[in-house]
Amino acid sequence: MQAAKSLTATALLCTLIATTIFSATPTALAQDPSPVYLASSGNLALDSHIQGLLEQTLGGQHKLVPVTDEQAAQTDDGPIVTLGPGAFSRIRQVNRQAPVLALLVEPDFLGGFARRSSGQISGIYHGAPLLRQALIGKAILPQATRIALIATAGTAELYDTLIDELPAYNLEAQLFVVDDDKQLISTLNRALSYGDFLLAAPDRTIYNPRTMKHVLLTAYRRNRIVIGPSQAYVKAGSLASGYASFPAMVEMAGGHLQTFFETGRFPDPGYPPQFRVDINEQVARSLNIPLATQEQIIQNVELRLDSHGGQGDE
Repeated sequence: MQAAKSLTATALLCTLIATTIFSATPTALAQDPSPVYLASSGNLALDSHIQGLLEQTLGGQHKLVPVTDEQAAQTDDGPIVTLGPGAFSRIRQVNRQAPVLALLVEPDFLGGFARRSSGQISGIYHGAPLLRQALIGKAILPQATRIALIATAGTAELYDTLIDELPAYNLEAQLFVVDDDKQLISTLNRALSYGDFLLAAPDRTIYNPRTMKHVLLTAYRRNRIVIGPSQAYVKAGSLASGYASFPAMVEMAGGHLQTFFETGRFPDPGYPPQFRVDINEQVARSLNIPLATQEQIIQNVELRLDSHGGQGDE
């Protein structure tokens, strides 16, 4: 009798456990989406816009969670997307172990971090590769064959790849090195005597708010245009610059994040394959330069790149 009661009790317990397991299975299997953390730039409108694009790109696969610096210091269960160099620097200060995907940065800022922490730090650049910038200049000035470049000894490497790439496009470039601030304008004048236009890289030692006015005025006095380094400088007086749109950057960021969740490593940083062109039409008119439309310039650049099997993603 006692054995029968024991068997009955055991059967009831097994039934209860099975019922509990099966009834809980849908909930247990419905795991929360893996988080992606977002560190803001401090510009509320910009942050909100990119957050919305990221949420659309991630869909329901991953949950986007805005974090403060204090919260970011404690995160260890997901990558952090940073918006701008300031946000990246803050996150690196409070959490050096976190995998970080940086948006709204340039190669001269992020490159060293990405090389030292390959796979754990990556980014989507928001400008345009120098080869694309050079070909934008060629599309605007079809007769151009020579490009002037200026840099410091410490930033000359920004142009190494470009100089090797240009001959395939019937272009050549010469780099003029600025030894100190006092020599900037004299070096620039020598560069402008050589080149059909000046190509500006995102080099903050040469092109910054303190120097850009002098660079632009000197170029236009010599009847030369400046291409690059960014949209901000087009507003200041550069004739044109390529750039990546927010949707293109976020789409590429989504791919980087997906790769990270699948492999535990980010792809290398890079530029989105799609780009746009910003043009200062007032500068073009003042220099009597006829302009094609932005769409025509983009098509011209893409045709040149396609004909050589490249995307200009140096």
